Amino acid sequence: MMPSRRLLAVVAVAAVATGCASEGEIVVSQGVGITAVRTACPAVGIPDYTGDVTTFRSAGPQTAGNMDVTATITNLRSTCNESGERIYSEASFDVLARRTDTRGARRVELPYFSTILRGGTAVQAKRIGTVVIDFADGQERAQGRGMAGAFVDRSAATLSQDIRERITRRRKPGDPDAALDPLADPQVRAALARANFELLIGFQLNEQQLAYNATR
Repeated sequence: MMPSRRLLAVVAVAAVATGCASEGEIVVSQGVGITAVRTACPAVGIPDYTGDVTTFRSAGPQTAGNMDVTATITNLRSTCNESGERIYSEASFDVLARRTDTRGARRVELPYFSTILRGGTAVQAKRIGTVVIDFADGQERAQGRGMAGAFVDRSAATLSQDIRERITRRRKPGDPDAALDPLADPQVRAALARANFELLIGFQLNEQQLAYNATR
């Protein structure tokens, strides 16, 4: 299985998504046959194949016997402040790590990225951070913690009044477009895509690590 297009957009510059807890910007429930809630906050998630990392002792075969450290991003949580013209979203997460050689105390630093993606493909910004994992002598498992934040302009994440009216306008039986889904309109779909932002977080992987995750 090959990495998804969204992942390639992220990697070129170097999910289950959880939305922000806030009231919806727009509610579509009457006259168009759909129900949807939209918020200006970016969704937060982990792109395919970037939530795990495996390092090896040597450049030899990528086998269990050659493994050094494995780690997983988990407990991804987010908060969002959309009270101003600059919407701020912040995410925190845990990293659970395991090493195969437990001799001696050891510190492991694992790089991770956070990126803002617009419309599913356009990278707006990207930052690199580091999660520090400290193993005590004889300890096999340890845990670290990371955080990331990003700003999004409210104007960019807000649908225009014209698009909002196309989506929410009540349609009566007999109207020429009564049976048409407004979200099938190419202009509406394009506007929704432009106003859609995501805060994506994952390990900063090299090509070999990404390929290993995609094929294991």
